[in-house]
Amino acid sequence: MSLFEKFSSIQQARQEILQSGVNPFHLTIEKIISPTEAVINGHTTILVGTNNYLGLTFHPDSIQASQEALAQEGTGTTGSRMANGSFSSHNDLERAIADFYGMPHAIVFSTGYQANLGVLSALAGPGDTILMDGDSHASIYDGCRLGGAEVLRFKHNDVTDLDKKLRRLGDRSRRTLIIVEGIYSMLGDRAPLKEIVDIKQQYEATLVVDEAHSLGVLGNRGRGLAEEAGVEQGVDCIVGTFSKSLGSTGGFGVSSHPEFEFIRYTSRPYIFTASPCPSVVASTKVALRIIRETPQLRQQLWKNAKILYDGLEHIGYTLGAEVGPVIAAMIPSKEQALAMWQGLLEQGIYVNLMIPPATPNGESLLRCSVSAAHTPQQLETIIQSFANVYSQINEHAASVST
Repeated sequence: MSLFEKFSSIQQARQEILQSGVNPFHLTIEKIISPTEAVINGHTTILVGTNNYLGLTFHPDSIQASQEALAQEGTGTTGSRMANGSFSSHNDLERAIADFYGMPHAIVFSTGYQANLGVLSALAGPGDTILMDGDSHASIYDGCRLGGAEVLRFKHNDVTDLDKKLRRLGDRSRRTLIIVEGIYSMLGDRAPLKEIVDIKQQYEATLVVDEAHSLGVLGNRGRGLAEEAGVEQGVDCIVGTFSKSLGSTGGFGVSSHPEFEFIRYTSRPYIFTASPCPSVVASTKVALRIIRETPQLRQQLWKNAKILYDGLEHIGYTLGAEVGPVIAAMIPSKEQALAMWQGLLEQGIYVNLMIPPATPNGESLLRCSVSAAHTPQQLETIIQSFANVYSQINEHAASVST
């Protein structure tokens, strides 16, 4: 059997989707106009699926800093920090992140995906145990596998199940790493973090919180769910990404534990990956400053999120339980989700299409990510377009049934 034959089932599933007349696999954004608009298929399209929560991708200060770094330090680092050394800007960014979180130690990675791979695989290895929320991101799953620890899942946001599994571990709980997310990327719900911290402390376990979707979004200073819940002192490590609210690429880990610095010597994704480009480092550092100095961006994001959530709920969509920057509309079938995604795109609205097996509980979703940069007019257009495709699908279903 050829190694390539394993892809036959994937090819068949892909072909079934293409036969429906929808091709979500190779969508090309031909031109970026602004944080909330682009040209797709030759038409100006409102972007509602970019995770650009604060709209900072076109902030003039970030662009200027990036351009200056490009001119002064070049286009890339051409190697890892372990082999080629750190640029002073790498160290500056790590100090800025540590200061932002009020923690002494920070490590920067080239992507958010690598931050989870690098931190989780270094913290928990053979002989250790990992307890992860069942709805965790793929990067968390992969980071757990890379380390070689025993991996157990607890039911999504179920503190009773977490407690039960820790109790069964007995003395092994002291060598157990618990992993949860601040805001979960599929349905936009939050971890019950205060209760999780209480359980973690009871069993003397270690807790990592992935704040990828909650950085810049939650907390008085935008530090995420741990800040909002008032439990930062009970969290051993926070990981996150630059590719959401910070509008760039890269990832990080922060911690108050002095031993955290030794991750640099044991983390394969840190040691063997080229370090972040100077232009990215520069724009990220500026974006951190903007988050600190401009809380009104966060306030506008939440105002926009409530408008969109209320609008979609009024139409009749079944949504995730919480208002937030991630708003997921649950669609009854994959076929309807494909048709509605295509219908929205034809009306100039781009959202994320999420279909099994990548979704929780095998549900099909149309996922929106709200931005502070969305205008009232754009939000009105988005809601009206969702109403149009909702009506079209219901009319089609009624005609088929008769």
